[in-house]
Amino acid sequence: MASEKKRKPSRSAQRRAARQLTLQALYQWQISGNSMHQVEAHIRAALPDDSLEEHEDISQVLKIADLAYFHEMAQAIPEQLDELDEGFASLLDRRTEELDPIELALLRLGSYEMIHRIDVPYRVVINEAVELAKRFGGTDSHKYINGILDKLAQKFRSVEVRAKRS
Repeated sequence: MASEKKRKPSRSAQRRAARQLTLQALYQWQISGNSMHQVEAHIRAALPDDSLEEHEDISQVLKIADLAYFHEMAQAIPEQLDELDEGFASLLDRRTEELDPIELALLRLGSYEMIHRIDVPYRVVINEAVELAKRFGGTDSHKYINGILDKLAQKFRSVEVRAKRS
């Protein structure tokens, strides 16, 4: 019906969109070497009428994303890179430099939320990263991301993990 009001996306949908934008920003930042401010500005500049196919998805995501959450993560993750990488490096089966760029971006995103956003349940952090890995990563990267973030949860959210598992 034409008279139907558009419903505001749920908070979880807004956060999911912000995570996707953050993943895309981290990937671009890692590959391009541009500053995160430049990358974030480029992503935010994607307009709904942009004819480039790569921007069509971003513009749709931008419409529903929690942009404050996206901005927080896009700026904080590069600033805290050493801390985040050290948090999961001992859990890897290879060196950080050998990770696929999508896997590395997802581990950094998941690590940031796991360590600094205790308002987000650890299971949500893991699930969201796994879903992004299924969509953007290699064939089995979601399994790898799941395993590393599960171990990271035990390391940084041990009380929460024990409470859920008992």
